[in-house]
Amino acid sequence: MKDAGPWITKANPEFIVLIDQDHLVTKLYGLANVPTGVWINEQGKIVRPGEVAFIDDRYKAFSHLESAPYVNAIRDWVENGERSQFVMTDAELKKRMTPESPERLMADAEFSLAEYIYHTGNSDGAIPHFKEAQRLAPDNWNYKRQAYLLSTNPERDYGTTFAKEVQRLGDKPYYPAPEIPGVVVKKPGG
Repeated sequence: MKDAGPWITKANPEFIVLIDQDHLVTKLYGLANVPTGVWINEQGKIVRPGEVAFIDDRYKAFSHLESAPYVNAIRDWVENGERSQFVMTDAELKKRMTPESPERLMADAEFSLAEYIYHTGNSDGAIPHFKEAQRLAPDNWNYKRQAYLLSTNPERDYGTTFAKEVQRLGDKPYYPAPEIPGVVVKKPGG
């Protein structure tokens, strides 16, 4: 909170801002990257599970995603509620929201242990647990981002950097496009 607090205060938002220092929301909702949106209606029911959620095009060169289709989908949902074409049926939600695998659950445990060890002042002791979390859930960019952020030398500690991990993806998207009509991933030169 100490780092984000001044930014939030300056923005003076008219909505609740969540600062999830313990990554609880990430674990509970199975989130693996940021920015991610989860649509929850007024009754507390998820109507769209976690997916990339850009609200503007500032990262378009990196993500190759335009924000307009997603923002327009949100506007449609606000206007039409449960009748919105973007609200998923129970069958669609069930298909998208499968229970976490044992590997992902172990990865969450390793990640939590790594953070605990790091915050006790033993950054070197946390590294093997951050590595194990990444091994168990290699597509979870939150694990990578946090481990590399807390390291003074990610190349030494993890044998890689965030930028190298992104480059290693090749043609695989860093941000999988949300399943919303009109969303097109445009690769450079494509």
